[in-house]
Amino acid sequence: MGAVLTQALCFIGIILLGNVLRQLGFFREEDFPVLSKIVLKISLPAAIVSSFANKEVSAGMLGLSLLGFLSGALYILLAFLMSAGRDRESRAFAVMNLPGYNIGNFTLPFVQGFLGPAGVIATSLFDAGNAVICLGASYSMASFALNGEGRFSVRELFRKLLRSLPFDVYLLMTVLALLHIHVPPAVTDFAGIIGNSNAFLAMLMIGVGFHLSGSREQTAAIVRVIAVRYGTALLLAIGFCYLLPFAQEVRQTLCILVFAPLGSAAPAFTSELGLDVGLASAINSISIFVSICCIVGALLVVL
Repeated sequence: MGAVLTQALCFIGIILLGNVLRQLGFFREEDFPVLSKIVLKISLPAAIVSSFANKEVSAGMLGLSLLGFLSGALYILLAFLMSAGRDRESRAFAVMNLPGYNIGNFTLPFVQGFLGPAGVIATSLFDAGNAVICLGASYSMASFALNGEGRFSVRELFRKLLRSLPFDVYLLMTVLALLHIHVPPAVTDFAGIIGNSNAFLAMLMIGVGFHLSGSREQTAAIVRVIAVRYGTALLLAIGFCYLLPFAQEVRQTLCILVFAPLGSAAPAFTSELGLDVGLASAINSISIFVSICCIVGALLVVL
């Protein structure tokens, strides 16, 4: 537990470092788009390639991936419901910043430390479905909410989804894993060197973008997103624990995963949409604090 909490606190420390460096003038607010492009176009795709290195995925194991996707889709639906009647910017912001889990960089160490190999496999499969939401679907739906005209177009949704480089890489690596095609070691080694920097860059980016105006509207937005996010997570945890026909270790793992913080790429995608990056970074940072408390509490209950 100590090592896992230390890693979580390190993430928080990197966020604080990014914010302090911005306050000291080392970074400017205008640097956030540059950092977000590095994360979305370089370090995150590399991390995806290296994480899939020599992994075997069978078609029969994709039920948990579907569960990860449906959990994210539920949050997209809730985002539209909670922002009903608001302007397009508010609706798009909710769709971009309510769904998605930060599993690989944050939650996986908790699972590794307490639930063993079965938990790690379940986590990887759940994260495959979650990646569709984090790396493309939520961005596509948010873009539609912001700029869409007239009727909803599935074709337009998939067009925008396929324009997300992280999603394209995840899709390619999943297909290669299903076909048992291995990426050359030289490629995975190169990607691994770059991908190892992703957690640091993503947390630093969030810290640079972190900005709270202290206004009543911003505070209300933070409370609204956090309350819906973790209230729903509690209901999902109860449902997964008692209703799903999986082995106990898998159900315990799912109870931990639903309390994962928001995906670390959300502020970067928020920047690409031209929405409130400061608010997105603040919500993302706060979700890390809340998730630490929730995951520790969930571990005490399910173990």
